[in-house]
Amino acid sequence: MEAVYIHIPFCKHICSYCDFPKVIHIDSFVDDYLESLKQEIEDSYEGERIKSIYIGGGTPSCLTKRERVKLFRILSIFKLTPDCEYTFEINPGDIDDDLLDDIVEGGVNRVSIGVESFDQDKLKVLEREINYDDLEEKISLIRKRGIENINLDLMYAVPGEKLNILKQDIKKLISLHPTHISTYSLILENHTKLKNANTEYISEDLDRKMYDTICDKLKKAGFVHYEVSNFSLPGYESKHNINYWNNNEYYGFGLGASGYKDAFRYTNTKNLHEYIADNFRQESLLMSYKDQMDNEIMLGLRKLEGINVDEFYNRYGENIQDIYPVRDLMATNDLIYKKGYLFIPQDKIYIMNEILIKLI
Repeated sequence: MEAVYIHIPFCKHICSYCDFPKVIHIDSFVDDYLESLKQEIEDSYEGERIKSIYIGGGTPSCLTKRERVKLFRILSIFKLTPDCEYTFEINPGDIDDDLLDDIVEGGVNRVSIGVESFDQDKLKVLEREINYDDLEEKISLIRKRGIENINLDLMYAVPGEKLNILKQDIKKLISLHPTHISTYSLILENHTKLKNANTEYISEDLDRKMYDTICDKLKKAGFVHYEVSNFSLPGYESKHNINYWNNNEYYGFGLGASGYKDAFRYTNTKNLHEYIADNFRQESLLMSYKDQMDNEIMLGLRKLEGINVDEFYNRYGENIQDIYPVRDLMATNDLIYKKGYLFIPQDKIYIMNEILIKLI
């Protein structure tokens, strides 16, 4: 157990596409929530040395100064390794000196900024507000605080979006010199405003062109494409997410958070009143040995380097090719084996799900 996820479900505004557990920021709810979060952590944390903490949401940066101080006081229970990656999600509009002082004092050394786009039409659909010049100034403030590890989120395949709009977004993101870029093709999730409005997806052909454009532009800019949707400068891969993709166990604390502990995958309640009443768990499922191997395949093949075959054997005592139809998929070049790793070739990573269905 080397990773911790903390969910802060409060927002100033609910975006049209978001299906994560969230509510509008109300002071009394936040206080009660943080007390329950403290209780959940104290009930479950067993004193391990933690290599990564990720505070996500919701919008963690919408917390007031008093609430932020309380949150970091609660999280000080964790014993951190000297090289712990400590990430805090930030809405661009919340970035100011006061916020940055608090998160640096709390130990944060990596921020993730929900940019999504700079195009006004896209932003209107997503119900977000971003100004490039303002963001450039705020990123400068972040760097002055000593935080160099900065992730920027990019959303694409938004209804009405054209390829040239995406290219402009990519160009502007690169010009801000982030160390990491996470990309997301818009998914119309149930119970979101966009889904309820019967919004339609763009064509699959255009979605594929957009994905290929992202890969090409970021590669030329020096970014390493290390996971299906994630790109980083060398050495800045997300430790927290790699822990997920390596199928390692982790703590998940907070409303709707998921975790993986002692071979159990669990999900917390998404009901705020239940959570505040300290009824944390919604479900908990023991993973069979085969379940664990299946997850290793599904998560590990998201990485461009793929799965280390020897490590798979050491972990499960099974040859991967004896459990899964690896040879059949190698014959069709859906899978490649090279230097001890089994991986999906880059030109087929877009159809990864189709390959996984054949494999499992």
